[in-house]
Parts: sequence; structure tokens; C-alpha cells
Amino acid sequence: MTSRWCLLSTLLLCAPALAHAEDAAALWDKSCKNCHGPDGRAQTRMGQKESIPDMSRAAWQKAESDTELREVIANGSSHNPKMKAYKDRLTPEQMDALVRYIRTFKAKE
Repeated sequence: MTSRWCLLSTLLLCAPALAHAEDAAALWDKSCKNCHGPDGRAQTRMGQKESIPDMSRAAWQKAESDTELREVIANGSSHNPKMKAYKDRLTPEQMDALVRYIRTFKAKE
């Protein structure tokens, strides 16, 4: 009986985090995937055309801070005017979720 309660407690504690991860993935698919690709590698027509960086590269991940990522999501890119600002379309929580989602991208070795 105790193990069931432990399992249930664990699931209840983890459920919000899992829901946020799913929400971030859906948000990425809706708002970002067309240019940045499903895995952040920018292997899309727009990604190639606009020379969008590969977000899965360790060097890129290290070079970009969470604050910088959130700033670009909120206000668009000063390097690429086609990267639009999302501050009027996304909540602060959604932008933070996207930053965390971007941090999950890893290069395929």
C-alpha cells in the first residue's frame, strides 16, 4: 500500500512538469518549427535561406544565455529581422518554457 502512495505522490508531483514540457513542445511546433526545425537544427528551407544557427550545437548552447534567448523570443532578432517578436503573442511563462525547451536540443553525434 505504501509503495502505491509513493508512486501516486511522485506522479502527482511530476505531472505539472510533464505538462509544461508537452506545452512547450506544442508551442515550438506551432511558433518555431517552420524556421528552426523540429530539433533546433534549422534544417528547413527558411533556416538555410536565413542562415539560422543550429541550436543543437554545444558551442551555440554555451554561447547563448537564457536571458539572451528570452530577449530574442520576446523582441525578435537584431541579426535577422525575419525573426519576429513574440512578446505580444506569448506569455512570460510560455517564453520561459521555450527557453527550457531549446536547452533540450542536443547535436546528433
